[in-house]
Amino acid sequence: MSSAMIDLILRATLDTLYMVAISGVIAALVGIPLGVLLYVTRPGQVLAQPAVNGVLGIVTNIGRSIPFIILMVAIIPFTRMLVGTSIGTNAAAVPLTIAAIPFIARLVEGALNEINPGLVEAAQSMGATPWQIITRVLLPEARGGIFTAMTVTLVTLVSYSAMAGAVGGGGLGDLGIRYGYNRFNPTVMMITVAILVVMVQGFQSLGDYLVRKSDHK
Repeated sequence: MSSAMIDLILRATLDTLYMVAISGVIAALVGIPLGVLLYVTRPGQVLAQPAVNGVLGIVTNIGRSIPFIILMVAIIPFTRMLVGTSIGTNAAAVPLTIAAIPFIARLVEGALNEINPGLVEAAQSMGATPWQIITRVLLPEARGGIFTAMTVTLVTLVSYSAMAGAVGGGGLGDLGIRYGYNRFNPTVMMITVAILVVMVQGFQSLGDYLVRKSDHK
């Protein structure tokens, strides 16, 4: 394999990591609070607002129901307005982020569902405010579930980034299509797949480690 191809593989790997990192961080900053809101605005919860919860639920469900490839094409005007182009890694990060936000939100909501309601009731009986309950009871107790949610999200973003590469998003998906599939080079295809597998395994291992650490009493 030529040095030029090695450089292309290295660049594509870094581009994929960049897309996953940027979209993962921004999606977490929005998705985790959204997941908390979905939980605490339910009837009977500390910030019960059924109307708000209904709207948030509908928006989240709509975001989750749109296939990524359709979402990526549908928001091209928005992507172009935001980053100035509809191709490349920066452009791909926009639909990746939008797709990940509702995904994280529902996973975080699910993690909060696992918390013993008695803990919240005990905090309320001691006069804790809703903010204190969220920051000192709900989030600490759901920490392991939130790490699991982020792990699942990052693994999903790796596969989505490869899909984005097939339609001009750059990264390993673009490399595999252009230099592997289109040029009938199975070696490049195999290397691309192998790198993606290593990425997924790396994110999963890191997530499992953080979950184990968070579960230590």
